[in-house]
Parts: sequence; C-alpha cells; structure tokens
Amino acid sequence: MQITSLQNTRIKQLLALRERKEREKTGLMLVEGYDELMTALASGSVPREIFYSTALFRDPAQGAALQSIPEHQRVEVTARVFEKIAYRNNPDGWLAKFDIPHKRLDALRLSEKPCVIVSEGVEKPGNLGAMLRTADAAGVDALISCDPLADWGNPNVVRASKGALFTVQVTDASNAETLAWLREKGLQIVAATPQATLSYTEANFTGATAIVVGTEHEGLTDEWLQAADVRVQIPMFGKVNSLNVSIATALLVYEVVRQRR
Repeated sequence: MQITSLQNTRIKQLLALRERKEREKTGLMLVEGYDELMTALASGSVPREIFYSTALFRDPAQGAALQSIPEHQRVEVTARVFEKIAYRNNPDGWLAKFDIPHKRLDALRLSEKPCVIVSEGVEKPGNLGAMLRTADAAGVDALISCDPLADWGNPNVVRASKGALFTVQVTDASNAETLAWLREKGLQIVAATPQATLSYTEANFTGATAIVVGTEHEGLTDEWLQAADVRVQIPMFGKVNSLNVSIATALLVYEVVRQRR
C-alpha cells in the first residue's frame, strides 16, 4: 500500500527524526540515498523500514535492488511525500530508518596493530562524516568521539561519510574514560597541535596508535596535550593558521598507512 498523505503517522515520525532530541530519545536515525543504504545493508545492518519512491529512482537497476529487500521492510510513498521526508535536494527515492550504530568503549574490537582516531569536541557533522570516510578507506579500527557536539545519527554525518558510519566502529566516551581505555590497550597517544615542534612525518606510527584531534578553533584541551606520548604538528606555510580537522586527520592517518607499508 502506497502512502500518499503527508499527515500519515509514519511520515510524521520520520520528520521528527531530523531533530537530535528525537534521535536520542528513540535511538533511531535516517539514512538517505541509494549508495549509503546499500553500504549499510552490506555491512550487515538491518533497517527498521525502507521508504522509497520508484518515480525518483535514477537507475533501472535500483528496481532489482528493491526486490532483494524483504517486503515487510519496504514502504512505498509518492514522489510528493518522499520529497517532503528527504533532507537532500534532488533526492533519489531511497530513505531508511536504522538503529544508530554505537558500541560501548569496552566492546570495540582492535586489530593486532590498531590505529584509532579520537576526536575531541568536533562540532560540524560534515567533518565527523569525512573523518569516518577516511577511517574506512585507511582501515582504521575505530573512531571515538569525546565530548561530542555532533551526534552519530545526524543526517550530515551519514551523508559526508558515504555510509562509512556503518563500516567503522564508533562510540562516545568522556576524555577520562577514553584515556584510561587507551592506556589499558597500550596505544601510543599522538596529539595533533600547531604548537608541537615535531613534524607528523617524523613521528613513529608503526606501533599501536591513537591519533587525537580537536576543534579547529580551540584545538585539544590541556587534558589531552598533557597525556599525549607524542605531540605532532602539520607544517603550514600560508596565512590561514589551521587546516580543516577532517583534512588534518586524513594526513595523519595516511602517514600511519605509509609507515606501516
């Protein structure tokens, strides 16, 4: 049965999930876009519901993908209704409701020689999503968000990550909890700060490592700077005194990849 009314209860519930308060209350989030949804499904995540409008599909092959999804998970809506529930311009007709991916800190699984990203107080969802995309590409074990200002279920986190939210382990924790966990696991704590004298290419990343980054305006707090085993800086020669935090993270993580290869 196709939903045609914007007043439908299920449609109103979807719209409510645009608000962080509702996401935190329900533990649910929205994933929009065919590519992002397919990545989530491929990771083994199971959607609560998938809303679709065939009138907005951009590729005939998507119809075949639709048939592979269990019927009880599919909800068809009109193009008009879908354009209301979509948060992107020019939507492609795919939107799903998922449980927000999240693990306890002590449930994170680490590889033999792990690399973990720790972000402190990152505010912009797009930056958090871009960091996840880098983490997926580089094979990072997990991304830990300390004192987060952006929540994992924010639609822009999903969008910027291209679905990597479902392929990289994520969790929230306090600074103290994360520091204790990193010490317990034996990870070298590497703090990125412009005030460091050691270039990031001169640090040793061949062992178990946690890359810790802070906000662009404030940087890392003293708690992290004092706890760090190593402080590194990314050389900059222009007039702007800081890189976007997601770009800085990518540089540091791929130095880890370079050294380990």
